[in-house]
Amino acid sequence: MGGLISYGVGGIHLWRRAAPYVDRILRGANPGDLPVQQPDKFNLVLNLKTAKALGIEFPALLLARADEVIE
Repeated sequence: MGGLISYGVGGIHLWRRAAPYVDRILRGANPGDLPVQQPDKFNLVLNLKTAKALGIEFPALLLARADEVIE
């Protein structure tokens, strides 16, 4: 949609981690007693088309580390 950079947790990863919690709650566990977990997988997405339109050039190292590069 024209964004330059996105860094965050992927939706599928969150759903996979939520499933065991839902299972435990449906089996009668108190939600307040369940441990809080932080995401451990983040996605970096770079949009070269938007960068070009703005006159921005990403360093090669950043492009190499990106999970997805939109051309």
